[in-house]
Amino acid sequence: MPINLDDPKKFRPLVGQAHQVAMNMLRPISRKYDRAEHEYPHELDMLAAMIDGLAESGASEGAGAAGVRREETEADASVKNGTNLASVMSIAEMCWGDVGLLLSMPRQGLGNSAIASVADEEQQQRFAGVWAGMAITEPGVGSDSANIKTTATLDGDHYVLNGEKIYVTSGDRADHIVVWATLDRSLGRAAIKSFVVPKGTPGMRVDRLEHKLGIRASDTATIIFEDCRVPAENLLGSPDVDTKQGFAGAMATFDNTRPLVAAMAVGCARASLDLTRDLLAQAGVAVDYDRPAQNQSAAASRLLQMEADWEAAYLLMLQAAWLADNRQPNSLEASMAKAKAGRVGSDITLGCVELAGSVGYSESELLEKWARDSKILDIFEGTQQIQQLIVARRVLGLSSAELK
Repeated sequence: MPINLDDPKKFRPLVGQAHQVAMNMLRPISRKYDRAEHEYPHELDMLAAMIDGLAESGASEGAGAAGVRREETEADASVKNGTNLASVMSIAEMCWGDVGLLLSMPRQGLGNSAIASVADEEQQQRFAGVWAGMAITEPGVGSDSANIKTTATLDGDHYVLNGEKIYVTSGDRADHIVVWATLDRSLGRAAIKSFVVPKGTPGMRVDRLEHKLGIRASDTATIIFEDCRVPAENLLGSPDVDTKQGFAGAMATFDNTRPLVAAMAVGCARASLDLTRDLLAQAGVAVDYDRPAQNQSAAASRLLQMEADWEAAYLLMLQAAWLADNRQPNSLEASMAKAKAGRVGSDITLGCVELAGSVGYSESELLEKWARDSKILDIFEGTQQIQQLIVARRVLGLSSAELK
């Protein structure tokens, strides 16, 4: 049976628009905000307004936002290529422009994806249009999200949050933060819930902003919660602790966000490959796609190998998103896409720096920046090692207790 790998026809205008935005709006300011860490890119406000206008007009159906979830009607319920596929394709194009700037887009935070994954219908409506960062990681906890120590104690019609969160993307700029906390540590991972906390809530404060290797256009914050009172209705989904269901609500969030991070890595790696191919051509190194790699120069052979790796990551990303659009379980595929794209993205961007030599290492081109930006995409939303562990558990049919 033949497989058509062309972009879905209905998404081509969206992908084309995203590419134009990346080329004409993000690339020109990329170096500026890489150097001006913690300075807010005000140019993004105009871009966000444009996206809002397109969404209101229906011209960007299924587009971009990490957390947008369009309700289906009976007429389109059978659509196989939907919001998730549109999101990863448009995000990849935007990250061809700049990963840090994409992560700084108003109302496009990873917390929005958590809201889309777990919130009930009333919460979806109430939190529509917010810009939500996501606070998961804690000191000493790292990738073990099930060991979260931040507590949420019910007190009347409020939950009281206490704890510290680190590495919160857009933690200072976002107007809301989705905070993961435990209702009862003795009940394990089943008691971990997520809460939407508006910025400025008493007891919540940004303690510091991190200085980072890459994605410097995006702020990364440490947030402290001290007797922070959050309305009980801001707990996403059900407040009931179901030990049989376990970590399902949290994992639904990861299944939604990991293909998005894979898309970021795919876009950044594609940018490096495109520029490196052009630089090699300028240096007189031709890449012939009709000849075996072993019959070409070492530089051309290396580029072909990296492009093959990129294709594998791209297809895994599409598969994970397509399964989500078709309401099929995608936990295995989401982790596979994140693991492959995270590693390939880092390998490709560094490989392109090597192929370009001094030009790649200097600031005369963006290759060195993309190499710095790409590393985080192999780390956050679950490290490379965590993804491999999840994939192994799914393939072997073992629980987390059986395979650690």
